[in-house]
Amino acid sequence: QVQLVESGGGLVQAGGSLRLSCAASGRTFSSYVMGWFRQVPGKEREFVATISWSGDNTYYADSVKGRFTISRDDVGTMAYLHMNSLKPEDTAVYYCAARTSAMPTMTVSSYNYWGQGTQVTVSS
Repeated sequence: QVQLVESGGGLVQAGGSLRLSCAASGRTFSSYVMGWFRQVPGKEREFVATISWSGDNTYYADSVKGRFTISRDDVGTMAYLHMNSLKPEDTAVYYCAARTSAMPTMTVSSYNYWGQGTQVTVSS
C-alpha cells in the first residue's frame, strides 16, 4: 500500500523556521515528482513547491520563493520542506504529494498520492 506521511508541523512565532518531512513507503518514489501543498479552511488547496525526480529542478509559489526550500533524498523515501522567515499567512495544513510523471507541475489534480497533512501555525 502506497503511503505518504508528513511530520514536523507545529506552532512557531513569526520569523521562525520549521522543517517538514514526508516519508514515502509502499513503493520507490525515486522516479516520481514530489510536491508540497497547503490548505486553509474555506480555501482551495494551493501549490507551495515541487521537485523533479532527480532533485535538479525545483519550483516555488511566488509567496514562498526565497524563504522555503524543497529537497529529497537520493533513494526516494523522503522529501522535505525547509521553511524560514515564517509569516502568519503561512498558517495552513501542509500536504506532501507524489506524481508518477517525471514532469513537475503546480496542478493539484496532477498528483497521484497524498499524505494526511500536518498543521503549521505561525503566531504574530
